[in-house]
Amino acid sequence: MTTKITEPPTADINIHILAIAAHRDDVEQTCGGTLLKMKSMGIRTAILDLTRGEAGTRGSAADREAEAKRAAEILGVSWRGALDIPDGRVENTYDNRLKIVEVLRRVRPRVVILPYWAGRHPDHYNSATLGYEACFLSGLAKLETGTAPHRPFKILYASLYADVRPSFVVDISAHIEDRHKSLMAYTSQYKDQQTGSGLFVPEEEIRERTFSVARHYGLLAGVRYAEPFVQKEIGLVEDLTLLPVQSM
Repeated sequence: MTTKITEPPTADINIHILAIAAHRDDVEQTCGGTLLKMKSMGIRTAILDLTRGEAGTRGSAADREAEAKRAAEILGVSWRGALDIPDGRVENTYDNRLKIVEVLRRVRPRVVILPYWAGRHPDHYNSATLGYEACFLSGLAKLETGTAPHRPFKILYASLYADVRPSFVVDISAHIEDRHKSLMAYTSQYKDQQTGSGLFVPEEEIRERTFSVARHYGLLAGVRYAEPFVQKEIGLVEDLTLLPVQSM
């Protein structure tokens, strides 16, 4: 399936994993390696950006759209779309929930990845609550939107920038370079420039910082590079002999 950036899809796509984030480039930073790994395993992935980046310090909404398309091609996602929620004003309203419901009912993911529910940027933690409540709403049979109800089976939270112990990590060692390429596709954001120079990490430091964070989470599980996730529910294990991380 060809990567597309478009409005909410007009026909069912049947995606396995949908990553929802506030801004274009958030997914690349927090779970891009995981999407790459899932794609390599034949799992269909997609991205929904809630805003278009019009309020960003650097670049324009048009810049971010073109960059998001390039990044999506690197990540190999089956579909990428963006809603029209105002950048800097991601709010958990009924109207915004319905916008996400329309995508959920068309894309029909089994797994949804959301931002972690606490953080510095209000758009990020508001997206966590907004996304969760949209997933619930999407499963209500009596909510008529012209599409069949669908509720994701699993909701995960990408916790890379949260100071919390992850529930688990995903080994992205084989995909770390492509993850970096997907992030650097956002030239309006990460190429050195005077605008926002006091807020953004210098380009020469981005690779070192992002690889170091991934290395930290990899060390927790005995692999080279990893991305962390949190789940709210208890995990279920069938066979204790197949638990993958060595204790000592």
